[in-house]
Amino acid sequence: MSDAMTSIQETVNGNDVVLFMKGTPVFPQCGFSSAVAGVLNHMGVRYHSVNVLEDMEVRQGIKEFTGWPTIPQLYVKGEFVGGCDIVREMWDAGELQGFLNEHGIETPGMAA
Repeated sequence: MSDAMTSIQETVNGNDVVLFMKGTPVFPQCGFSSAVAGVLNHMGVRYHSVNVLEDMEVRQGIKEFTGWPTIPQLYVKGEFVGGCDIVREMWDAGELQGFLNEHGIETPGMAA
C-alpha cells in the first residue's frame, strides 16, 4: 500500500467524520466542496477535512480508495457516504441528520 493510501486509511479510520475536499472549510476551492462543507457547518457537525490540493497523491489516491471519481468525498465512521450530489440529496430529503445521528454524530446546529 502506498504512503498516500495508508494516510487515507488512517484518516478515515481515525476520525468520525472526514471530508476530503478541494480547499478548506474556511476557504473552499470549488463549489461542490463548498456545498458539502456548508451543509456540515450548518448542521454543526464536527469533522476533519483534508485539502486534496495540498497532495496530488492523496488527490488521486482518494479516488482509487473508493472507486469514486470525484471530490469532495464524505466518510462517516469509516463508511463512504458519497460526494456532493448524494449529500445534497440526503439533505434535501431530510435524511442526512438522521443518518448522522444513527451513526452517533451530533448535529447541534439542527433542532431536535
